[in-house]
Amino acid sequence: LTSTFESFLLAVEKHNDAERQNMAEANTRARLRMTALYYYASIKHCLVLGTGNKVEDFGIKFFSKYGDGGVDLSPIGDLMKSEVRALGRFMGVKKELTDAVATDGLWDDGRGDEDQIKATYDELEWAMDWIENNALGFAYSPEQLSLLTKREQVVLSIYKKKFFEGEHKM
Repeated sequence: LTSTFESFLLAVEKHNDAERQNMAEANTRARLRMTALYYYASIKHCLVLGTGNKVEDFGIKFFSKYGDGGVDLSPIGDLMKSEVRALGRFMGVKKELTDAVATDGLWDDGRGDEDQIKATYDELEWAMDWIENNALGFAYSPEQLSLLTKREQVVLSIYKKKFFEGEHKM
């Protein structure tokens, strides 16, 4: 789909903010991929399966709206990333796949998911679990926060910010 993507970029106006332009291009790549998947699913009379896990899909909403988030079924949507990896190991999936750096493949510089998010999936799982077990929604007390390390407080802040920023995707 590279030539289609490049033709599209030639046809649209560029934005003067490089960060916004890069994000728009990344999301467009995801939408083109999904368009291709639905094209083949239609021809073969199949459904499109999603690859998002619980933290990505329901926690920080780490997907492109109408891109990789637009699927018919989410078979691993209720599993944490750590559970997906463990399931893969149990099923005999090669270690280089189960332990690979997670990436959406949407960036020319090869950055991974955790580079974009600024937290590891293990940290995000911790945050999701902590909020579910220690807070009423996202309401938690200063006393509760004082019991956390500085990094845990940062991760909680990242998780909360991304959760609310992505609400429009739901």
